[in-house]
Amino acid sequence: MTFVWLILVLATCASTWWLSSDGGAVVLASVAILAIAGIKVRLIMIHFMELGRAPWGWRLVFEVWVVVVVLAIQAVYLQWVAA
Repeated sequence: MTFVWLILVLATCASTWWLSSDGGAVVLASVAILAIAGIKVRLIMIHFMELGRAPWGWRLVFEVWVVVVVLAIQAVYLQWVAA
């Protein structure tokens, strides 16, 4: 648990650093931050909400849900940026 917590803290720091960095890669940084958020959600659900012990069907539904939600948010964001 401590190792997963440390990964979550480092991911949060990386997201914050990336968000606060200046430069022209704002879109890339935003997409990366959304991906990091998806990884964090997955880690929290598997390790702290014990989805890792759930039956394979529920685990598969969750894994697909995380990917679909993160990709949908990124698609909406990229569509908004392109407009």
